[in-house]
Amino acid sequence: MEQNILDCVIVGSGPSGFTAAIYAARADLKPELYTGLEPGGQLTTTTEVDNFPGYPAGITGPEMMMDLQKQAERFDTKVHYEMITKAEFSKENGGVHKLYAGNKEILAKTVIISTGATAKYLGLEDEKKYAGGGVSACATCDGFFYRGKDVVVVGAGDTAAEEATYLAKLTRKVTMLVRKDVFRASKAMIHRVENTPNIEVKFNHELIGIEGENSLVERAVIINNQTQETSTVDVEGIFIAIGHKPNTDIFVGQIDLDENGYILTEKGSTRTNLPGVFAAGDVQDHIYRQAITAAGSGCMAAMDAEKYLAELH
Repeated sequence: MEQNILDCVIVGSGPSGFTAAIYAARADLKPELYTGLEPGGQLTTTTEVDNFPGYPAGITGPEMMMDLQKQAERFDTKVHYEMITKAEFSKENGGVHKLYAGNKEILAKTVIISTGATAKYLGLEDEKKYAGGGVSACATCDGFFYRGKDVVVVGAGDTAAEEATYLAKLTRKVTMLVRKDVFRASKAMIHRVENTPNIEVKFNHELIGIEGENSLVERAVIINNQTQETSTVDVEGIFIAIGHKPNTDIFVGQIDLDENGYILTEKGSTRTNLPGVFAAGDVQDHIYRQAITAAGSGCMAAMDAEKYLAELH
């Protein structure tokens, strides 16, 4: 039986994956999209999205992803609720790429990788319990809801420093918990933190628990890891800013990645080092990490794939 070779397969289903699908489908590439374990991506873990253009009243993350999916399906994108577990990419121009969803083999002329990144958490039970009730991993997404309130930021690197200074503009007070006695952040970011009057930095402190009624954060339980003394801080928001891990494990050894595992793309494009393989969204962007920038790069990836296919004929 002759196996069908698809023009375009999209791996991942966040804003970049679905936007790539919309553009690829309209270009008649008949894309097939594999959602992965978290259909809709990171946005499905946020409640309100207020900063995506075109939704003046705001929208929830899950609803927005459903809208994007419906739009992709309107142009005949085929959506599979399956996870790609293995990839064998061709190095040849015009070569056929093989993807596997369990035992199922999928052949494609172009692949758009939009598997995103996963926010790292501390691994506390309470983080799950209060997710959506005051625990967040994205200040630019959720900071607005904590105007005039007190919050905690956990982390010591540039991400934590950036989130803390961003939140300081909105909130009454930011308490930063830094596990060691020094920051890992760059000098410039440390200066910004030190020059922001409503940020208090607690060195040698760790978050060990969260308390609050009705799954809403009211207090952070913290420990001084030098004296082992525990205390609580009254806050309504806890931002975990210890970094993200790009979802690229299955591509290691085939695609060029940076030292943190993000896919390297050619400047000004979504092309990877392999012909016919493109990357969009947070899997290749550790700087902006917004729904709107992910969607924009999804559009670019579909156009890059279309151009690549046109040049083969």
